[in-house]
Order: sequence, then C-alpha cells, then structure tokens
Amino acid sequence: MIESKVLPVGFVENSSDPNDLQAWCEDCEAMFLREDDKTEAFCGFNNRKIVCAACYLELKSRHSRGFNT
Repeated sequence: MIESKVLPVGFVENSSDPNDLQAWCEDCEAMFLREDDKTEAFCGFNNRKIVCAACYLELKSRHSRGFNT
C-alpha cells in the first residue's frame, strides 16, 4: 500500500478492535487465506511496515474500494 501511489490495492482491516489499526492489501489477504495463518511464507510475502495513525488513515482513504472499509 505504501509503495502504490496511483492504483488502489485494496485495504483490508485485519483487527476487530477499532483501536488496533492493522491492515493489508487484497493480495496479502488472499495469501493469508491460502496460508490459513501468519505463516513464514505469508510474513515474507507481506513485508509488513509500521505507520503512524495519520498515515494509516491516508492509506485507508487511498486504497479502500468501498467494500472492505
């Protein structure tokens, strides 16, 4: 999500706690579902980054497609 400046890649929030801001793109969601967990393969694919709350909201706005916000 951070590197994609033009095309939205989807924004999948992956925590049910509204104060626990975690999300990944649709490709990461598909990989997570295939792996059925945060496996070593998933973690290598995911390439997780930590961002501040303001950047999280900007990424959510930029990459949300309307059905996964």
